[in-house]
Amino acid sequence: MHQEARKQFNQSFSEEKYQQLKNEIQTDYPDKLDFRVAETPVFVPKDLKNKLVEACEEIIETIISDDFKSRTDRAIPAGQNVPNENGHSSFLAIDFAICKDKNGALVPKLIELQGFASLYAYQGYLSETFKKYFPIPENFSYSFGSQNFEGYVEDLKKLIVGEENPENVILLEIFPEKQKTRIDFALTEKLLGVKAVCYTKLIKEGRNLFYEEDGRKIQVKRIYNRLIFDDLQNYPGLETSYHFTDDVDVAWVGHPNWFFRISKFTLPFLKGEYIPETRFVSDYGNNFPVDLENYVLKPLFSFAGTGVQLHVDQEMLKEITDPENYILQKKVIYEPVVQAPDGLVKCEVRMMYGWPDNEDKPRLLTSLSRLSRGEMIGVRFNKDFTWVGGTACFFEE
Repeated sequence: MHQEARKQFNQSFSEEKYQQLKNEIQTDYPDKLDFRVAETPVFVPKDLKNKLVEACEEIIETIISDDFKSRTDRAIPAGQNVPNENGHSSFLAIDFAICKDKNGALVPKLIELQGFASLYAYQGYLSETFKKYFPIPENFSYSFGSQNFEGYVEDLKKLIVGEENPENVILLEIFPEKQKTRIDFALTEKLLGVKAVCYTKLIKEGRNLFYEEDGRKIQVKRIYNRLIFDDLQNYPGLETSYHFTDDVDVAWVGHPNWFFRISKFTLPFLKGEYIPETRFVSDYGNNFPVDLENYVLKPLFSFAGTGVQLHVDQEMLKEITDPENYILQKKVIYEPVVQAPDGLVKCEVRMMYGWPDNEDKPRLLTSLSRLSRGEMIGVRFNKDFTWVGGTACFFEE
């Protein structure tokens, strides 16, 4: 998007360097990378960076409002409310499509948001790896508020580990060795000393939780949560000592309830220049928009793009038996803005915040980008293309 930075990168690009970058990741973390790395990072010009931050600040004003929790109580499904919810989310990830306005200027348009952890450890590592193999202009940075990679890691440590001994902090997942994000788990352990522990391995004694390591039983005092009910329900026959809705004596970094509160459920409450019109299907009654070709239908309680309908009609909406659990969102038109050797590529940017319990507002830490040539953004929808996939963002300072 930044023309000069893009020109310099493309002139320096070679397939050999790209393979070397991928080989380094494979050498550092064998068979841990389970999604495609795009051939290029994204270079965000200052004007677009300012718009992205402005859009995020508008959204954050809604999330920190006094009535936000009461308005989002319904977002937590019955039987999935986890005790000991903290005052606010520990994480905030906000996804924007990069579009153009009527004057041809680049603008972000909100796609989704989540009060859940993203690839915080991996994005720092990937950004640094790009810097090893390709020229990144000195006035571009992937992190906000930290001067270097060590400072970025220190920010993550304060957020995730806090004042605890890292061995008393776990990254909680179900069968973490099978997850597509397992490279981030490996990096979290290397950088922060926080191990990924499977949900099935936890031992509950009263209100205390433990895990075993090298024959020792270690108490869990803090959970960096990466587990969602949607994944847990794929294993209905599990017999475990600990159940996700148990009342246990731990501090949560990423309490499970915030995954539901800050989600697609939040979108109808947001208004602003960068927010496409979004309403619950139930709000329409039977008076649906006549231009449904300009809308996308999304179920509230499915994730990673599953259940999304890009081609909506009246009959489809009338057949929904629980319209309060679906949203209609005005489509945004992704503008192909990243110049690849063989054409332009669409781009999505995720702004990634951390929110310590003792702070009033979340703080921007870093970002990621996804590049696409397909109808839908996301690595699973772009398997047969080049210059697509997950990547780093570098922002003009």
